[in-house]
Amino acid sequence: MDFHYVSHANRVIFGQGKIKETKEELAKLGKKAIVLATPEQKDLANEVAEIIEELCGFVYTKAVQHVPVETVINAQAIVEKEKIDVLLAVGGGSSIGLAKALALNTSLPILAIPTTYAGSEMTPVWGLTENNLKKTGTNMIVKPKTVIYDSNLTLTLPKGLTVTSGMNAIAHCAEGLYAENANPIVSLFAEDGVRALASSLPRILEKPEDMEARGEAQYGTMLGGMVLGSVGMALHHKLCHTLGGTFNLPHAETHTVILPYAIQYNASHIPKAMEALARALNTTPDDVPGALYDLSSSLGSHTSLEALGIKEIELDKAAEIATKNPYYNPRPVNKEGIRELLQYAFEGKRPELAYVK
Repeated sequence: MDFHYVSHANRVIFGQGKIKETKEELAKLGKKAIVLATPEQKDLANEVAEIIEELCGFVYTKAVQHVPVETVINAQAIVEKEKIDVLLAVGGGSSIGLAKALALNTSLPILAIPTTYAGSEMTPVWGLTENNLKKTGTNMIVKPKTVIYDSNLTLTLPKGLTVTSGMNAIAHCAEGLYAENANPIVSLFAEDGVRALASSLPRILEKPEDMEARGEAQYGTMLGGMVLGSVGMALHHKLCHTLGGTFNLPHAETHTVILPYAIQYNASHIPKAMEALARALNTTPDDVPGALYDLSSSLGSHTSLEALGIKEIELDKAAEIATKNPYYNPRPVNKEGIRELLQYAFEGKRPELAYVK
């Protein structure tokens, strides 16, 4: 057995009520923080500002999805003016993504308090959108130094975002199983991450006050982030970045829709990954794409690109952009095949491996 595994350590504080430890943890990283959040998380951002008391230098609640470069420029001006020395991101991928973009430019440390199941807080992956094109990269400087998981903070997460951010985390795990640099250790994380999320999300929707299920979902999220931060991604993430950056489709919802079709496309080239996903989803390898589709559908999520607002006429452009630059994928990528995948995703058909050519 041959493999390379590199561990990128950070500090994780996990459990109900752990938000109370924010000031203590923040003080290990800096003396003056900017609290970053979306407008929707303004109240929580202000609550965190009260917790950290004199360590709060500014509260910025204008983070938006896909991290537009204009938002980064605006926030960085405040960071420089207020002499901020630590970034405190509260919320989901939008807030944490803004913190990462700022860290990329300033090298300031990040403390992240995630409130969704996206998993960005555990990765060195950054993204930035400029002129309707989203570019991504990896740099250890943007990986949060400390992450505080408090399941209480997920209680106000809307049902839709609970589902789609959880499916987004499943996507990290799934692609990690067939990454170019996949290894047995990361594969263990990935399989257990899918299992934890697939079992906990239905329980959360059925009984929102089930804190054990919420903790299990955060555990799966953490594993998904560790996978995303340890190995490369492939077709699924490339398509989602294209659709999000170019057509401004919602991030987590796009991941939710695309995942079953990306797995369907790659299925014949990833037998071991299909076996692992089948175990995690309690199904058979040949029905993994369908099981992922059924999971998101049963949780009330959109299952088609059409429902997210993209027009069918735009699929040709999406396929062209997604295949313009070469990248690793277990099954060769070509415009015709990706256009077919996007058509299935646009129509929202339940994936079946019989579709695969």
